[in-house]
Amino acid sequence: MNRLTQRGGGVLCHISSLPNEYGIGSLGKEAYAFADWLKSAHVKYWQILPLAHTGYGDSPYSSACCNSGNPYFIDLESLRDEGLLDDEELASCRMPAGDVDYGELYKKRFDILRLAYARFNLKDEEFVAFENSGEFEDYAVFMSLKTRYAGSFDTFPDSYKYTENLAIKDFKATVYKSDYCFWLFLQFVFRKQWFKLKNYVNSLGISIIGDLPLYVAYDSSDVWANPELFKLDEELHPTEVAGVPPDYFSPTGQLWGNPVYNWELMESDGYDWWINRIKKASELYDIIRIDHFRGFDRYFSIPAGSETAETGEWKHGPGLKLFVEIKKRLGDIALIAEDLGVMDYGVEKLRQRTGYPGMKIMLFAFDGKPNNPYLPANIDENSVAYTGTHDNATALGLLNKMNENQFRVFKSRLRAALKGEGVEFPFVTRKQAALALCVCVLACKANLAILPVQDLLGLDNSARMNMPSTAQGNWRFRLDSLPDRKVTAELRKIIKHFNR
Repeated sequence: MNRLTQRGGGVLCHISSLPNEYGIGSLGKEAYAFADWLKSAHVKYWQILPLAHTGYGDSPYSSACCNSGNPYFIDLESLRDEGLLDDEELASCRMPAGDVDYGELYKKRFDILRLAYARFNLKDEEFVAFENSGEFEDYAVFMSLKTRYAGSFDTFPDSYKYTENLAIKDFKATVYKSDYCFWLFLQFVFRKQWFKLKNYVNSLGISIIGDLPLYVAYDSSDVWANPELFKLDEELHPTEVAGVPPDYFSPTGQLWGNPVYNWELMESDGYDWWINRIKKASELYDIIRIDHFRGFDRYFSIPAGSETAETGEWKHGPGLKLFVEIKKRLGDIALIAEDLGVMDYGVEKLRQRTGYPGMKIMLFAFDGKPNNPYLPANIDENSVAYTGTHDNATALGLLNKMNENQFRVFKSRLRAALKGEGVEFPFVTRKQAALALCVCVLACKANLAILPVQDLLGLDNSARMNMPSTAQGNWRFRLDSLPDRKVTAELRKIIKHFNR
């Protein structure tokens, strides 16, 4: 059984949301300061979103390579300290505080990273060993091809589209110094900086929870280099894509567009691709949260070219076989199952058989139904409790949308839930109620309780991270500064009180 049995509290804050002078959070001094702040508040877990190199739309759930690191997160000041940038060049990268402006970042950041690369010694022993490992060869060739030809890989010249060995070998030789080693350099620097930060965070007694999306992007080195592992036609276009069916929140469902896996073929080689993916993720993170866990039991498959998800159907995923293989080959990997959305007996049975803790979202708890699985009284220890996730409104944002009568009912139900947990925490206003919701999460029986930093700070929906099914304005939230002493003291007090 794979259980996260240590009772503890955590904070959800993605790297991109950290404050600094360069337009987006990085692996630099502010990340270390955030870790120090977590330690001062007695927080045991730091949860982040996927670290991968993002593609079109800037979503961390849609990447150029699922095992990669995001070049935007590379700390520029460290490059300056290594002599790869000077102070004037560093100053040119400064951007205003506030939300991430991805358009400006895209224009500026890769130019400065190429400047640092031009001064890097490609004969550096560590880099040579990194290159020889071959771990990011597919990624570096893929990104070099995109640099040369733009567009998605299905528009590459056929010899590159279909990864003909001789053509790829010749192309790699042609762009070896101009592009191929540049993309390797970015991953080399990212990993060096990430593992230095991770070691520091772990030295403080804090574990990092990282996110693993179920699906990968179509336009990625993952699909380009392994087309047989996905449901594609002879032209390498998807025949089936992923999404979720229509429901109360979305009458036409959600059409994600990711290619679905060829699970039958994956099973034939013992799920090698997935085993490698989990192994790499377990090196990056101490605990892995698997997004859309239900897709391993049954996944929703939509014919490619559909305009909505209404034409889709449920198909069987690998089920327990994959997780038996993971345990057999990798041992006990600490995993959290994101079991939200359309759940049924099969998914719940799979989660129970794996032993992975599921997720409980307190924002969904107060509909007045006594059997609501997110009510504190119905949450068991083998769970991870949250106010909400990156896909939800902030706690205050949700409360602000309620009319006076709705808020009055919510308050009475939240007070009853707190009383059921033996907690006295008076509140009147919406902002106070949002904090009370955080207290309720930390008070419940779940072994892990995670608070999004927005809820900890009592921020409204202007700080929301993502609005599902919308393509613009997401993933931009950023802190202006670290939480102040008052917030720190309050969190530390609550964590101590509830033995977290």
